[in-house]
Amino acid sequence: MKTILPSRTSSLSRLNRMLSAKAFDNARFFILVDENTYTHCLPTLITKVQPLQQAEFMEVPVGEDCKDIAIATQLWQTLLESGADRNTVLVNLGGGCITDLGGFVAAGYKRGIRHINIPTSLIGMADAAIGGKTALNLDNSKNQIGFFHQPAIVCIDPQFLDTLPDGEMFNGLFEMLKTFMVGSQQHYQQLCDMILQGTLQISADLLASCAEIKTAIVKQDPHDLGIRRILNLGHTFGHAIEAYSHHDGQSPLAHGFAVGAGLVCALYLSVRKLGLDPAILDRYRAVAAKLFALPHYTLRDTEGILTYMRQDKKNANGDILCVLLQDLSAPVIDLPVAENEIRDALLKLS
Repeated sequence: MKTILPSRTSSLSRLNRMLSAKAFDNARFFILVDENTYTHCLPTLITKVQPLQQAEFMEVPVGEDCKDIAIATQLWQTLLESGADRNTVLVNLGGGCITDLGGFVAAGYKRGIRHINIPTSLIGMADAAIGGKTALNLDNSKNQIGFFHQPAIVCIDPQFLDTLPDGEMFNGLFEMLKTFMVGSQQHYQQLCDMILQGTLQISADLLASCAEIKTAIVKQDPHDLGIRRILNLGHTFGHAIEAYSHHDGQSPLAHGFAVGAGLVCALYLSVRKLGLDPAILDRYRAVAAKLFALPHYTLRDTEGILTYMRQDKKNANGDILCVLLQDLSAPVIDLPVAENEIRDALLKLS
């Protein structure tokens, strides 16, 4: 996997050179977009990356609804009917849902074709597009079907962030906070300071640092068998909170905000189980509150959330497993957490 990080030279200019090189001779390109990236991002991409000007494009709905096996099947059918062969390259232009879906389609088509991720959301640039995890949802449970299929290239170009509303930027900040929480105390404190001061312009250097941390962890553990699991901090809670939020009568939460709530729960249990300094929880809670209103749950709600947590793919031997922190940059993976502890953390969320 080659990662094109933000620098003085435009990331899309470097992608243009790479796709014009011998490695992509005779490649046939398809571009996967959603309704938003078709309008706001595709024109910029094809203007600046000449080899993609003759590409065909495929459009899917915005958001988690696209991560469905029926849509993946439709995309495979389109590729087949268009005569796509093993030399085909699928370019995924969008946020985390597009790169999850596109990577899955690339992994399954003709036993695997190359794909390129060009994330257009902060959550994609900081996390989802990097690492080779591809996924679809199943029965409202997040990422239950998937492959490990590394992209040939990940191209991170911050200019696409200019197309995002503030809410989508805030959504992405939680994956950056998580990565720095486990990987860089200095960058974590820097990002917390920015959020608390209301300075939310994400620099190219900070974004590149986040991507470099995740890339380094993935290289050590590409198939998520050990150290890579530290990146699941907040996600056992977060995925379940996200799924539960789409029930009738709930306010739907985007992935990043759900992870943001999940991080509060994980830090709360870290204080109780591992002796984490309570000041770390208090500071993070203040940061999260600057970005969104933390959800309030009743005991009845906790039962619904627990239903999803019991289905989490990281569980083993009947135990719900979480990543917790002994300290910043000192995560503990695969820690069994009792259901009463989970209820307690959810009830103390707000």
